Amino acid sequence: MTARSKVIPIFAIAMFLVAAGGAARADVELQRKLDSLFVIASSGEVRHQRLTGPAMDSIAALGADVVPLLIDKFTTLSARERWTIIWILQRIGSKAVPHLVKALNREDGGVVERVCWALGDIKDTAAAEPLMSVCGHQRWQVRDQAVEALGKIGDGRASATVMAALGDTIGQVRKSAVVACGQLAVQESVPALVHALGDDFYGARLTAINALLALDTLSVIAALADSLTSSGGTQADLACRVLGELHTDEAYELLLGQLSSPDPNRRAAAAEAIIMSDPLDNCGFRRLFIDHESDPLARLRIQSAVNAASNATP
Repeated sequence: MTARSKVIPIFAIAMFLVAAGGAARADVELQRKLDSLFVIASSGEVRHQRLTGPAMDSIAALGADVVPLLIDKFTTLSARERWTIIWILQRIGSKAVPHLVKALNREDGGVVERVCWALGDIKDTAAAEPLMSVCGHQRWQVRDQAVEALGKIGDGRASATVMAALGDTIGQVRKSAVVACGQLAVQESVPALVHALGDDFYGARLTAINALLALDTLSVIAALADSLTSSGGTQADLACRVLGELHTDEAYELLLGQLSSPDPNRRAAAAEAIIMSDPLDNCGFRRLFIDHESDPLARLRIQSAVNAASNATP
């Protein structure tokens, strides 16, 4: 090897070290800027009240390079700081998605959970498939946030994944799956959502009402009709409530049929749904139940519903 050939590799190594040193200094400077601005952005002090928004904007203006540093901050125990990170990532938008998707592979489940949250708020469809891949995560909070994010993003490719989450062992995850089915308009989920009206977790039960109202009305009424003949308790009561919200002739027919049920709770639930749907009794349905109910508790529920409708009507 000649003296000249020796000089070239040494020169290349020296240039690499200079570049590496420059990159390291740039990283340190970026971290310094972030930390300085983040103190103000996440401050709860009154004196910083007008500065928090501009500070978040300034951090977002640093671009996608700041995203990994923000993700590192997701380990914080402060709720205010977590919200601040989310708000900044929203401002950065789709440019943050590649870094956030990469962070879904992190070992810290708490960080992955919050990354899912951020991706859901950014609503970029590029995150749909990566989020689907963590819907089976061992940490239920990750599953919950991933399913919720898929609903917010609204990508139809996630339909089967959110439907599968309706059978999760954790109620909160099932609730997020119910909401996501409504947001994604998953028509195939109608029977499962009707079943969710009887879920052990109240959150899943109540959100199933709104999810069903977002889907095809005829399919929902058909599934509710089947449910009323085969179920009871909370599921049947909430089925009546959904029918009352639908405001269709077919729904009213089913409710009127329940007024002759041998179960006083079912009769009361049907009457409540009719009253809620027609608070002024424009259809004249109240004469069918208001004076003919023999069960004292059912009569009390019906009268309470009438009073509530009267008070709510101007």
